[in-house]
Amino acid sequence: MENKAISAPQTTAERVKSIIGGSLGNLVEWYDWYAYTAFTLYFSGAFFPKENQTVQLLNTAGIFAIGFLMRPIGGWLMGTYADRKGRKAALTFSVLLMSVGSLIIAISPGYGKIGVAAPLLLVFARIIQGISVGGEYGTSATYLSEMATKKHRGFYSSFQYVTLIMGQLLALGVLVLLQQVFLSDKQLHEWGWRIPFFIGAVLAVTVMYLRRSLQESVDINENAADRAKRGTFKALAAHPKAVMIVIGLTVGGTVAFYTFTTYMQKFLVNTSGFSKSTATLISTLTLVVFMLLQPVLGLLSDKIGRKPILIGFGILGTITTVPILTMLEHTKDVWVAFALIMCALVIVSGYTSINAVVKAELFPANVRALGVGFPYAIAVSIFGGTAEYIALWFKDDNHAQWFYWYVTICIILSLILYCTMNDTRKHSKIED
Repeated sequence: MENKAISAPQTTAERVKSIIGGSLGNLVEWYDWYAYTAFTLYFSGAFFPKENQTVQLLNTAGIFAIGFLMRPIGGWLMGTYADRKGRKAALTFSVLLMSVGSLIIAISPGYGKIGVAAPLLLVFARIIQGISVGGEYGTSATYLSEMATKKHRGFYSSFQYVTLIMGQLLALGVLVLLQQVFLSDKQLHEWGWRIPFFIGAVLAVTVMYLRRSLQESVDINENAADRAKRGTFKALAAHPKAVMIVIGLTVGGTVAFYTFTTYMQKFLVNTSGFSKSTATLISTLTLVVFMLLQPVLGLLSDKIGRKPILIGFGILGTITTVPILTMLEHTKDVWVAFALIMCALVIVSGYTSINAVVKAELFPANVRALGVGFPYAIAVSIFGGTAEYIALWFKDDNHAQWFYWYVTICIILSLILYCTMNDTRKHSKIED
């Protein structure tokens, strides 16, 4: 029995509408994901016994890493689902899971009321969110890349990270408003940290309904036997080189990204000595500029290719990471801190702006969502999800500088791959 064929939109207006629709869901997914890191400084004491701040942050960072460890499962489940049933169905389901995870965090009692059950509930919620975001990345990267034309694929697919960063900015924006306008520091620690998770749950349900109106990005017109072969590990095993490229491509970029975005807020407070509100403001300003850079470099990759931009990130990241983090550790000036982080994020943009399209261009349609999502999730779980924990662990052991070299080594490993891989703009499988 055949599925009804669904045609991807052909006009520019239809493509833009679909890309905006897909991106809005991506924004909400990542808002929910980053609300955890943005408010860690306020809710860490609620879920764990009172100890020193670094230990509490280590505990919440550990649970953050657990969420990352679930991302390969999400990449596998959602990638398979997206390749078999379509991108729209997987995107809709992933945002529903994210809503459930946020709601659990919002209503969970603290350690003082239910003891060890509190951090266990937090772990459960992050497991659900990890599965959700693990599936979201591969499916949305695939969807946006397929919706774009070949000429502007780097530009359009860069909006995955525009909305990813926008989600983080929205989480930080909510934090700034609560800090500066609506609540006192005491109220934020006692109950105000729950507000962003309620907001995230409501937004996710809203977007779930919006995503149901998305158009499919690929044609599905085959018998049941052929459809059963889509999105399987057997199909993925036919592309071992592409799988290894996705993993190697991700290692340096994801460590650098999480170091200079999600971890920076805590770094500025716990290492540089800035207040929580000042650290949040610095992080917000840098992320705004970082977000605006994504389509610029995405468009540039459509002109000169993906490979030169990746190599640029690799070389500059290798040279500057240790000096930037060392200077940032010792600065007390707001604008110096802003400039240092911004310099790092300009460099990291060489990875973030085009990594989604590069991965999508490596695989054929029948295994693209799984091929992008699963190996990426493995790499980001091992390296991205643990970056913050490793940084705090080194700091707690009085060897904070070791983490600076760890980031550098990860970037070097990816740089070796960038120099040896083909430019996917010239060897794309999306047209096949």
